[in-house]
Amino acid sequence: MSNDLKLLVDNLHFSEGPRWHDGKFWYSDFYQKAVFCVDESGSVEKVVDIPNQPSGLGWLPNNDLLIVSMHDQKLMKYSNGQLTVHSDLSHLTQFTCNDMVVDRDGHAYIGNFGTTQHNVNVKPTCLIHVTPDGDANIAADNLEFPNGTVITPDGKRMILGETYAGRLTSYDINDDKSLSNRKVWAQLMPLPFYYYTKIQRFFGVKAKESTYKVRVPDGICLDEKMGIWVASPTSTEVLRVEEGGKITDSIQTPNRAFACMLGGQDRKTLYISTGQESTPEVASKNKFGKIYTTRVDIPGAGWPA
Repeated sequence: MSNDLKLLVDNLHFSEGPRWHDGKFWYSDFYQKAVFCVDESGSVEKVVDIPNQPSGLGWLPNNDLLIVSMHDQKLMKYSNGQLTVHSDLSHLTQFTCNDMVVDRDGHAYIGNFGTTQHNVNVKPTCLIHVTPDGDANIAADNLEFPNGTVITPDGKRMILGETYAGRLTSYDINDDKSLSNRKVWAQLMPLPFYYYTKIQRFFGVKAKESTYKVRVPDGICLDEKMGIWVASPTSTEVLRVEEGGKITDSIQTPNRAFACMLGGQDRKTLYISTGQESTPEVASKNKFGKIYTTRVDIPGAGWPA
C-alpha cells in the first residue's frame, strides 16, 4: 500500500458524502450547496444545487440520484435534470440530517446530528430508513450521532459510525430491511470523560492540542476483507479497522479527514475528504477543503458503491 497522497480537488468549503459511481467520483460541498462529480481526467462538474445544504449521496436501481437535504430534513431525488422530494423526513427528526447509505435495492438509511446547531445540545438520535417508494420510518434509535454507514456485500449486515461514542456499531439487516441485533463492532476510543468534552466541541479544537489520541468515526467505507476505512477528523488520519477494534493501517492527512471512499475502476483508490474545520462559522467563509487520493491493496466492497 502506498501512503503517498495526490491532490484531486481543492478550493472547497467542506466536502462530504464521497462516492464512486459510473466511472466518476462524486461529492457534496456543504457551503457551496451543491453536488459535484469528477471524471477520470480530473474535470469537475457541478451536478445540481441543493439550497438547504447537501450531504449523503446514493443511487436508486434505475440510477436516479438521491441526495440528503440537511436543514429541511428531506431526501431529494435528481432524475433527468429534475430535482424533486423523494421523502420528507421532518416528521421523524427535527435535527440536521447528514450521511446516508443506499443499498442495492434502493433502500436508504440516513443519520443526523442530534442537534440543529452543530455542537449545541446534542442528543441521542435515530437512523431513518426510506424505501425505494419514499416511505420513511425509524430503523434504529438511541444513537450517538449516527454518521458514516456501510452495508456488507451480502446485504445482511450494516455497520455505522457513532461519532460521539467513538465506536462502530453493527446491525443485522432483516428481509424486510428492518434492523436488529445491535452490537459494538469496534470501539475506537476509551470512554467516558464525557465523550472527551463532546469530541473537542464537535471538532472545534485542533487534534494536536488534545492530551488524548481521540479517534472517532466520521465517513467510512468497506473493503473486501471486511476492513473499514475510517476518517477520523480529531486525530487527522484515515485508519483501517477490523472487527473488534484492531487498527491495521493509518494514513496521516495534511488536514482533518472527514470522509473517505474506495473507488476507481479496481476500487483500490482511496478518496479522502479533508478540511480545516467542520464548523459553519469557519468552513462557510473559507475554502480550505481538499480531496486527496491514495492507492490501497484491498478493493472496496458492499455499499456505498
